[in-house]
Amino acid sequence: MSTLYDKLGGQPAIEQIVDELHKRIATDSLLNPIFAGTDMVKQRNHLVAFLSQIFEGPKQYTGRPMDKTHAGMNLQQPHFDAIAKHLDEAMAVRGESAEDTKAALERVTNQKTAILNK
Repeated sequence: MSTLYDKLGGQPAIEQIVDELHKRIATDSLLNPIFAGTDMVKQRNHLVAFLSQIFEGPKQYTGRPMDKTHAGMNLQQPHFDAIAKHLDEAMAVRGESAEDTKAALERVTNQKTAILNK
């Protein structure tokens, strides 16, 4: 059986999804302040690697664990919900199936406790 990573189209698909997600974050008044001063090229590369890994692709993520990455940010449920909504929309733009989108969102949601309230 193929992995979610393969079903989505591998590295090129993950890159497109992240690029679309970043477009949406940039116009979201709740989220864009969080990324002020962030090197978005570096953040993009980390997110592509991270999503690839949690979607059962290559284990290429070399960043800090999610709890360390988000320490001091005090992210709350509305922040997480906004990211999830934008990820859902970014996947829809690519034409991903409802089943694959649901699987992707579940894997991201599994990271929630490591991200929120840090």
